Amino acid sequence: MHREVAAEFLPRLGSRLSELGVEMRACEESRKLLPSASEACEADWETEFLDLILAIRVVNDVGEAIAHINRYGTKHSEAIITNDLESARRFVQEVDAAAVYVNASTRFTDGGQFGMGAEMGISTQKLHARGPMGLREMTSSKWVIAGQGQVRT
Repeated sequence: MHREVAAEFLPRLGSRLSELGVEMRACEESRKLLPSASEACEADWETEFLDLILAIRVVNDVGEAIAHINRYGTKHSEAIITNDLESARRFVQEVDAAAVYVNASTRFTDGGQFGMGAEMGISTQKLHARGPMGLREMTSSKWVIAGQGQVRT
């Protein structure tokens, strides 16, 4: 969460997430705005919870957000919500992930959604192949998805 919008946005977000039963784990600065959030620990930044749990951190700028994502992210799918075209462009170029979203839900990361047909298997890493690899297996793709707030239900 960008520091410039945190004070306005986090309390509203926190209220709605609490209503939905989402557990929030937050950095010290975020916790000042989210009284129901517990303190995030280092492991929370790198955990894929597979549950209604969200780790929230306030950052100074898009560069700090990108550094955080490149350190702790899955390299599978990452997203930015922004009105700033330059921030979106930088995010797309610098985030190391197989699918990078601008103003759209990462729930679209699916072979069928990308027009590849049914998925036979899935990897939650950037490089899909295992075992002996030729040139084809050593090549990865970076998908860039731009939206206007679309979600997948």
